[in-house]
Amino acid sequence: MPSIKEAKIAILATDGFEQAELTEPLAKLKEAGAEVHVISTKAGSIKGWDKDHWDKDIPVDKQLSEVRVTDYDALVLPGGQINPDKLRADPKVVSFVREFFNSKKPLAAICHAPWLLIEADVVRGRDITSFASIKTDVKNAGGNWVDKEVVVHQALITSRNPGDIPAFVAKIIEEVEEGRHEDRKVA
Repeated sequence: MPSIKEAKIAILATDGFEQAELTEPLAKLKEAGAEVHVISTKAGSIKGWDKDHWDKDIPVDKQLSEVRVTDYDALVLPGGQINPDKLRADPKVVSFVREFFNSKKPLAAICHAPWLLIEADVVRGRDITSFASIKTDVKNAGGNWVDKEVVVHQALITSRNPGDIPAFVAKIIEEVEEGRHEDRKVA
């Protein structure tokens, strides 16, 4: 079981992520001692969305093409409507998410980010939460949608919205310290 202070965590996002769903986990995971990288499909920076307007630019640490699943102990997927919708259209992103899930390491998605889990075909038969507007998408993909601030199914961590971030981050830390979930069936 790795300590969070020894963990290396990736946050995968692009333009249009919900500002708090990237910046708050990034700050809290770093405060806990983890090494955290913002990964994107493009270099430079990505622009956040804050409820109803464009907000801050966040520097990208590495491009997706520069990393491997084996480089990280956990993967975090922030939501927002724009970010996961753009990312799920990219086959390389979908492949990375699916491969990360199949590594049996903690994978966390909040708000609309379960769209990426759906596209990677990893929700079937699993307990999942999300922003309420994509509940039907989760159910149609075979997931068991649950209305709770955080739902964990064998290190697959999901939350509904920015109000759930404290519970979301706490579960990420807990699951990282538990390590791989070897009993999780691959997708």
